[in-house]
Amino acid sequence: MNVIRFTDLVAQGKVQGQRVFIRADLNVPQDSTGRITEDTRVRASLPAIQLALDAGAAVMVTSHLGRPTEGEFKPADTLKPVADRLSELLGREVPLVSNWTDGVDVQPGQVVLLENARLNKGEKKNDETLARKLAALTDIFVHDAFGTAHRAEASTYGIAQYAKIACAGPLLAAEIDALTQALAAPKRPLVAIVAGSKVSTKLTILEALAGKVDQLIVGGGIANTFLLAAGLPIGKSLAEPDLIGAAKAVIAALEKRGAAVPIPVDVVTAKTFAADAPATVKAASEVAEDDLILDIGPKTAELLAQQLKAAGTIVWNGPVGVFEFDAFANGTRVIAQAIAESPAFSIAGGGDTLAAIAKYGIEDKVSYISTGGGAFLEVLEGKTLPAFEILEKRAAG
Repeated sequence: MNVIRFTDLVAQGKVQGQRVFIRADLNVPQDSTGRITEDTRVRASLPAIQLALDAGAAVMVTSHLGRPTEGEFKPADTLKPVADRLSELLGREVPLVSNWTDGVDVQPGQVVLLENARLNKGEKKNDETLARKLAALTDIFVHDAFGTAHRAEASTYGIAQYAKIACAGPLLAAEIDALTQALAAPKRPLVAIVAGSKVSTKLTILEALAGKVDQLIVGGGIANTFLLAAGLPIGKSLAEPDLIGAAKAVIAALEKRGAAVPIPVDVVTAKTFAADAPATVKAASEVAEDDLILDIGPKTAELLAQQLKAAGTIVWNGPVGVFEFDAFANGTRVIAQAIAESPAFSIAGGGDTLAAIAKYGIEDKVSYISTGGGAFLEVLEGKTLPAFEILEKRAAG
């Protein structure tokens, strides 16, 4: 993917003295008092900011936070806690600027945080007037918010249209490189793990991957629908019987290419959905009418682990069982460990996936952990993200 990279502009000496506008993703979780409870996204934004400061730029940073009503400020919408955390991490004061669309006073070597971008009227609908005002603030626009790359908004798309220069920041560039390596030019075999409660929410992803991957591992409620498609009993497990035909079509599409959807040979069941429910391992063909399937069985987990260890590329989206309950966590733990031990290039994304990675402590063993939930899923669906599209257009002149 051909985009202008901010790192290249810095290396070429084109940033000194310039006004640099960085669209970051600082949409962090907070408690009822506004205190940031998890600052990964703030820390992930630092390389672009520091790069711009070290290059002698006048730096403006903004982000969305939550879902505010445009034009109506409420205290819960403020980026003040983020400004305070940025100040701590950068070791310098980062002033918070409100009502900034008509002009920002910032000098080379300084950095300011611009208040919640979604408070600006016209942000969500990518209003052209607003987009042009944002573009007029800057010499170089840096998109560094992969989590918003699937949205065409004024501070993500419109500004990139009209700014003198529009480029990808280091975080966005890393996402582009990882996704290209995993999906556009993967080392084979390519194994994808797609799990979740419903086939309907991931059907387009499953259909898109069916034409690309060598193994498509399904988990969670999705796997139950595939078990039904294979003629196996699932008791009272979560499934979508009306999508059996769609599951069969995915299986057929893979088989036609000599690829496969591995169907579980054993499962872990319980009579109720509870952390303290007794767990029973059963052959997939022996699930009773009152059973709930809450995890893949140990034989299945081991078979899948062997495939993952032999893979060239792994794409992971979703745990394969109810890993929050220890009795039903073995499948996800074995999968996570296999990915950690595999020599394959691995990319993982999605909130539950990241929680599993953290639980099993394999952050440094996954080749790339994607920061964008919805954007990551849309790439898996084969969609071209608006951010990638406009940055490619601008790079082409």
